[in-house]
Amino acid sequence: MKAVVYNGPREVSVVDVPDAKIEKPTDVLVRITSTNICGSDLHMYDGRTDLQPGKVLGHENLGEVIEVGKAVQRVKVGDRVCLPFNVACGYCENCERGLTAACLTMNPGKAGAGYGYADMGPYAGGQAELLRVPYGDFNCLVLPPDAQEKENDYVMLADIFPTGYHATELAGVMPGETVVIYGAGPVGLMAAYSALIKGASQVMVVDTKKDRLALAEQIGATPIDDTEGRGVEQVMELTKGKGADRGCECVGYQCFNCAGHEVNNLTMNNLVETVRATGSIGVVGVFMPQDPGGATELAKHGQVALDFGKL
Repeated sequence: MKAVVYNGPREVSVVDVPDAKIEKPTDVLVRITSTNICGSDLHMYDGRTDLQPGKVLGHENLGEVIEVGKAVQRVKVGDRVCLPFNVACGYCENCERGLTAACLTMNPGKAGAGYGYADMGPYAGGQAELLRVPYGDFNCLVLPPDAQEKENDYVMLADIFPTGYHATELAGVMPGETVVIYGAGPVGLMAAYSALIKGASQVMVVDTKKDRLALAEQIGATPIDDTEGRGVEQVMELTKGKGADRGCECVGYQCFNCAGHEVNNLTMNNLVETVRATGSIGVVGVFMPQDPGGATELAKHGQVALDFGKL
């Protein structure tokens, strides 16, 4: 089968690799029909993780089931399924609590596994013709009859929409509250949309990209242009000096300030500045355990200097 393979920093290629296949009775084999490139894939593409060459990329996947293992009961051949990016067992302590992103069995020694990603286990990604799905009954989201017609919508469920929504869950967003979101990329926009769905009274989205901020405004959020470094000041003005009730980090460690310099702790410390005392913060941006290209020694070890005294 053809697949997108990581060769090294800023080098990927479409090559022939061995076909994915059923390896265990609980596996499902999916013919991929849609797959997205995630912003977090760019961390690997840039050489900013310890990913080794040869990995098949892709963790936002959707397709048609073409084969199931003998122990699979719920998922059937012909089903259209979306594959959330986590690879989870469904039975460990964390999975039973609903914390499937921190599954304890699928990536031994670490919490959490995923398709085609650095430090997330041996699982091949879905930017390929075929994808093996472990524990298929648990990891396949079977879609309704209109799945083919609305494929471009349903593929959002593989990562971007639920990740943005999860940011608001982690932050504890409630109706009537004010929310500040750092990052107006796809995840940040989905976090803003989710906060609005939840009934937030005001949602402020901070970024330096005017086209992204325009999209935030289109969905009903208040755009905060940080091009001149006044984002924190603007949020505080809009909240009458109190800060927002809730905050979401949707950028991650490859964050750039208004001068174009990478500052991996910028969004976290800006959240500390702009979320009120006793407020809460949800973080879904990627922070890796190692960053070979980090700008500082702290960054290279996946560490962030947090203004903890201001929390």
